[in-house]
Amino acid sequence: MKNTPGYVVLESGETFPGIWHGGQARAGEMVFNTSHTGYEEMATDPSYFSQILITTASQQGNYGESDHFWESEKVWIHGFVCLEIQDSPRDRSWIKKLLDQGVPILSEVDTRALTLRLREGGTTWGALVTASSPEEAFEKAKPLIEAQKKGDLDWAYRVGIHETQRVQGDDPSGPKVCLMDFGCKKNIQRELKARCSEVIVVPCRTSAEEIKSHNPQGLVLSNGPGNPEDVQVAADTLRDLLGWRPVFGICMGHQILSLALGARTYKLKFGHRGSNHPIKDDLLEQIYMTSQNHGYAVEESSLPAGVRVTHRNLNDGTVAGIEDKEKKVLSVQFHPESHPGPHDSLNLFDYFLKQIK
Repeated sequence: MKNTPGYVVLESGETFPGIWHGGQARAGEMVFNTSHTGYEEMATDPSYFSQILITTASQQGNYGESDHFWESEKVWIHGFVCLEIQDSPRDRSWIKKLLDQGVPILSEVDTRALTLRLREGGTTWGALVTASSPEEAFEKAKPLIEAQKKGDLDWAYRVGIHETQRVQGDDPSGPKVCLMDFGCKKNIQRELKARCSEVIVVPCRTSAEEIKSHNPQGLVLSNGPGNPEDVQVAADTLRDLLGWRPVFGICMGHQILSLALGARTYKLKFGHRGSNHPIKDDLLEQIYMTSQNHGYAVEESSLPAGVRVTHRNLNDGTVAGIEDKEKKVLSVQFHPESHPGPHDSLNLFDYFLKQIK
């Protein structure tokens, strides 16, 4: 397979050649991540559902593969694109892991040119195919892209759990917390488990009445994929819970919470994906680096009275966190649970627990 030609094909018809390492030809949203490490965490993060991952760091797969770093039980990406990938007799474990789940892999791609195209033109749909020419590649990609764009757009519901789960916490004196799953990373559960007596994980379409029946002392809203405005039920559920118990939203949870408060969201040109995004934090009075993975943001001018912006992305000035003390809510547009790092913002979990106490 090492000499088999393959192509990244954008919906516009633009093609980028590379070397095909196997997998099933697939379509998805073309997104890039600027992390230097963490390909396992990225690929297994449910927030990457229906997306083809392009890594701007040149060398991938060079530190092997371990299930210890997985963020869910499966690989969610629809394709893996890089400049170089470890494929030698010594170690091809990352390639094997992707191929075992049918994920197409393309290396030797001019990822700099591809990333610049997405930065300038914005996120677009595309596909990974094997073909003998750009023209053949485009003809193969067109039906794949059209088929992938159809279907249920509530991606959070498609990747999240559908039955309530209970997780025993590590701290008997800690609070009982309810975690609403929009496509939750394992490390969010790990951080809550370490600080709580019990974590009750509920599906994203759980009613306010059912959440209240568990009598949690706080509610956490997880990350997840897709457009927050396509997520059904959850924003209405949260409106009925505002002011009842402290709420902490993370990434998609931040967006859903903002919708529940009456704000609006919008699609970013090419999203924020990487573990090197600087944030100004007025809650902890710090500036730190964060892990991010989202394609949408909250429109600052739409935030209602009483809601203050607590975090700001220093790259583009977008809203990265909010708080409303009266309604007992706070949320951030990044991943304080890190994994991959950095770990600068882990203290936000402790801040949230203080609000509960």
